[in-house]
Amino acid sequence: MLKFSQIKLPKFNKKSAIIAASIVLVLLFVIAIFRSMPSKITLLEYDNFLQAGAIQNAIIDGDSVIIKALNRSYIIPKEMISLSELGQRVAVESSGDGGLIWVILILMLLAVVAFVVIKFTPLIKVAKKPQEKSESANLLESVSNQITPVVSDISFNDVAGIKDVKSELIEIVDFLKNPTKYSNLGIKMPKGVLMVGPPGVGKTLIAKAVAGEANVPFFYQSGANFVQIYAGMGAKRVRELFSMAKTYAPSIIFIDEIDAVGKARGGNRSDEREATLNQLLTEMDGFLSSSGVVVIAATNKIEMMDEALLRSGRFDRRIFVGMPDISDRNDILSIYLQGKRHSVDIGFVARSTTGFSGAALATLVNEAAINALRNGREIINNDDFKAVENRVIDGKKHLHSLSQNEKQIQAIYQSAKALMAEFCGINFNQISLLNDKFGASDTFLSSKSDLLGLIKVHLAGICAMNLITGELYTNSKNDIKIAKNIARELVMEYGMGDRIMPSDDETRELLERIRSEVNGLIDKMRSEIDALAKFLLENELASRADVIMIIQRINNG
Repeated sequence: MLKFSQIKLPKFNKKSAIIAASIVLVLLFVIAIFRSMPSKITLLEYDNFLQAGAIQNAIIDGDSVIIKALNRSYIIPKEMISLSELGQRVAVESSGDGGLIWVILILMLLAVVAFVVIKFTPLIKVAKKPQEKSESANLLESVSNQITPVVSDISFNDVAGIKDVKSELIEIVDFLKNPTKYSNLGIKMPKGVLMVGPPGVGKTLIAKAVAGEANVPFFYQSGANFVQIYAGMGAKRVRELFSMAKTYAPSIIFIDEIDAVGKARGGNRSDEREATLNQLLTEMDGFLSSSGVVVIAATNKIEMMDEALLRSGRFDRRIFVGMPDISDRNDILSIYLQGKRHSVDIGFVARSTTGFSGAALATLVNEAAINALRNGREIINNDDFKAVENRVIDGKKHLHSLSQNEKQIQAIYQSAKALMAEFCGINFNQISLLNDKFGASDTFLSSKSDLLGLIKVHLAGICAMNLITGELYTNSKNDIKIAKNIARELVMEYGMGDRIMPSDDETRELLERIRSEVNGLIDKMRSEIDALAKFLLENELASRADVIMIIQRINNG
């Protein structure tokens, strides 16, 4: 039997004692630091503290806010909360030397560790360096860190030129603020809202305004963020986005440039892109309209999007955001000039910026302010806008500002189309110098008369230019293309031509016959075209009621 005296106990020399004491000291130091460090909290936990009045004080530390509640410290990103609302409840201070203190503490810790390692290197076994994670693993871990909500401080009052859009979105805001009112009546609000419009018209700003009006968390993601080179990354990001949004419900998910991930499947699409789109479709099917999550998406390429994404039950509501008209531009310029010293004739600038988007107007105001500063003036005037207008146009290749002559041409062209639409009974709401939309209807069937009327509308502009100005212009390109497509479908696909077995010659003959009819009608509408063109030049926009009023005035006069 082994005797106690035979057991050899490990020897503790002076070096061993120093190492042990140093390790204990380092551990205690680390524990002290981590106990004093603030813990991260979610927006939901922060709101609970705020509403319960449990927050004692708050300190702004860089991009974060450190709050003390229930005798503990917590940290939350500054962009996630409203500082003005927090300031009404407690005193909010800016950090002084707090960051410096943390740096000193960390440096002291490193100094202790370095002393132990250098002094007693022979006694310390250096562990093998753990194998570094792969790049894809690191990316997968970083996905959830990039999905964080923000609280928008933008309201509808901060966004000009959205009179029509606002009326459609106000219901979404009311639903997010008062969901019980709708559920009690069995009303299901749309799961998704798709905003369609050219770049720079303010689609992202409008979505932020909805979140600000409803006072709900706002999750912003670009469609490009879902397009990844690593398998499964895009689908994972979609899952986590919807999971986070439901955690913070009621909330808004905004997907900008959704066409990047929502393009029609097939063709040269990658498997990863299709997997991401399938996950998006699954998530939109998987949550209820009563979940308090509304998905708002934006695109300027709706024709490229997958049909499954556009079907009912996903993006139920579509809102078209067009280029601002003269009234909208006047309002937008007024907002951007707020807080700036100026003597600008806003109406004059609005009239001279036909074709400018909201983003282009923001750039124009900023460039005008820079021009005033460059010339040693503190007040912006009309000359500053004239000096930089061409620079803004040249800097944006897609931007088209109409000259007075081009406005005159467009006024005649669009007036002829509107009058022809009213004559043929083709549906439209309004026209402008740059935009129109004819033939939009909810009916399932279209008659031959409807199709022939649409062809006449799209040929009316080119016929009017030829008869009234004696010149043709490139503005008829899209209308000619649409007229040809309708005529081809009428003859070749719908069997509405003279022969059941049609030919290309029959399509060409149909177009020539309709063009001859339109020439005769345009000749009889000269007075109405002139009057409506004058109205468009002054207002840039005419509703169907305006068109009818002008027709009646000419006929009664």
